Amino acid sequence: MSATDSHPVTLLLCDCLKSQTLDPEAISAATGFACSQVHTELCGAQAEQAAQALSTGNAIVCCGQEHRFFEDLAEEIGADSPLCIDLRDRAGWTDPAATASDPTPKMAALLAEATLPIPPIKTLDVESEGLCLIIGQSDIALHAAERLKDVLGLTVLLTDDTAAATDLPESRAFEVIRGRLASASGALGGFELRINALQQTRAGGRGALQASAPQDGAQTECDIILDLSGGTPLFPAHEKRDGYLRADPGSAPAVANAIFEASQLVGTFEKPLYVRHEPSLCAHSRAEQVACTNCLDACPTSAISPAGDHVTIDPMICAGCGSCAALCPSGAMIYEAPQTDFLFSRVQTLARTYLNAGGTDPHLLAVDAHGSEMIRLLARHGRGLPANVIPVEVSALNTFGHAEILAALAAGFSQVSLVPGPGTEREALDREMTLALAIAGPGRLHLLDTPDPDLLGDALYGAPNPAPWPTQVRPMGSRRQITRQAARALQPQADVIPLPDTAPYGAVLVDTQACTLCLSCVSLCPSGALGDNPDLPQLRFQEDACLQCGLCAGVCPEDAITYEPRLDLTPQALEQSILNEEEPFACIDCGTLFGSRSTIERITEKLAAHSMYQGEGALRMIQMCDNCRVNAQFHSENNPFQGAERPRPRTTEDYLSKRRDH
Repeated sequence: MSATDSHPVTLLLCDCLKSQTLDPEAISAATGFACSQVHTELCGAQAEQAAQALSTGNAIVCCGQEHRFFEDLAEEIGADSPLCIDLRDRAGWTDPAATASDPTPKMAALLAEATLPIPPIKTLDVESEGLCLIIGQSDIALHAAERLKDVLGLTVLLTDDTAAATDLPESRAFEVIRGRLASASGALGGFELRINALQQTRAGGRGALQASAPQDGAQTECDIILDLSGGTPLFPAHEKRDGYLRADPGSAPAVANAIFEASQLVGTFEKPLYVRHEPSLCAHSRAEQVACTNCLDACPTSAISPAGDHVTIDPMICAGCGSCAALCPSGAMIYEAPQTDFLFSRVQTLARTYLNAGGTDPHLLAVDAHGSEMIRLLARHGRGLPANVIPVEVSALNTFGHAEILAALAAGFSQVSLVPGPGTEREALDREMTLALAIAGPGRLHLLDTPDPDLLGDALYGAPNPAPWPTQVRPMGSRRQITRQAARALQPQADVIPLPDTAPYGAVLVDTQACTLCLSCVSLCPSGALGDNPDLPQLRFQEDACLQCGLCAGVCPEDAITYEPRLDLTPQALEQSILNEEEPFACIDCGTLFGSRSTIERITEKLAAHSMYQGEGALRMIQMCDNCRVNAQFHSENNPFQGAERPRPRTTEDYLSKRRDH
């Protein structure tokens, strides 16, 4: 929102029937915005004053509950839709008896965060023409079809095991088939199905409708699937599959809700492109050797699949949980709904503004939409949030991984709490929290796993308030770089921090007695952490770049490689170190260094008894560089490059002379 000289940005304040205390002067001083007088009922008796403020086009409404009212009011008077910020539920309604009960610093932080420019989210259009497949037994499925026949194009797949062919309905308002669904794939607007034992209705003849003979391998497509069978869901994480509606056939309300949802799935819809993938950074595999499978293992909808050295994402199936981006060790998976950089900016803005406004002991509370609803209920029916607890809502809680947690602590938050919702992937969240806890240390990170708002409030009010770190930093760069910068701020005295086995940071350890410097690991390392020296037989390593993907250990023919999960905070982690080296072997002819002495001597010893290497000359070639070896072979008695004398080309004179001779 931009301000003009005549109409500066003004915060439109309302104490909601005197249920909260607002200090316009303190809020204005903390935010830099002008404040209106404190109204009492802007959404009711004082709506005319609200309309007058909205007409300037530069009013920020400090009320989230009645945003629709203010948006409709702005449209009615021809003004731009206002920015509505929920200060009451998240800050105004708090326990005044609690320590640090002044909500003004938190209000300033929430206002600063809400006014950040939101980057656009990429989307793709999904077309649904309303072709719907209903699956279930006849009593439920046919009832649903009767409800939907006027709005959707229907095919009903009956799953009755013992129903006779004469049970087929005579209505031709929708198609009725029998069969067994063998497979299903796709999402809204693009489901593909394979049906075995398919029996279609034969419409001709007199009397009851008949069914055709069963056929296997039938294929069809549809836009929507309404599954009322009560059996095993057709898809993993089925509740996250767009266009797939499933209801318990024994629950009439659930069936009614599913029928209503199906009726709304006709038209053009915008599907967010949640994740962007950079194949060049992907560490999935090299040379058909599988390495990192974090995203494949974590994806609940199976939207990610292998594609050679990297993976590929089906955007139609991706539900945007964010687990892949949080767990990706290389940064190949990038969450973009909204962008990860925007989340870092939001967290840092909240911390900086709160502290600059005089707040103390800031406590960040990361929630999704489910958590925001718990905050609303806690505010209306309980004590509300403590004044130092600052909520930040994200589209999916799994996007708040170890890098985001550490960045929040480094930015000035004394602790971070996460509230998982029903859609949170717990395994991925637990893994990220374990990693963050190992780096940040105990007492700074909490998982508040409760669906009860009152218990959530008790946990927040009862939590100790550790002092934030004396020096705040604003890490920048990739998630790996941000983690390293934050860890150095949080553990300034530590050189190396031990990490759990699943950590994407650590060292490569080489058994120098077993390693032959074949450098197979170097050629396949996806991040370039392992390298060689073109002039000397050396294996070099840069720890900061290592992903701990397991590829080098998997391809090592001598099993000489193991790992040590850790975070090295010293400058040496950013430099190349030598893991193994040997004395180079000098060519016995020209003196050029090539290979390692132990390898050349070992090969010479093993081939000394071989029939093809009898004689001093043959063994000497093993001890020569490439150029000298070729030269020696060319001048040897049994030159492999020497062939028979080439025949002389025949000329016209040859043909004429042969003719004259005859």
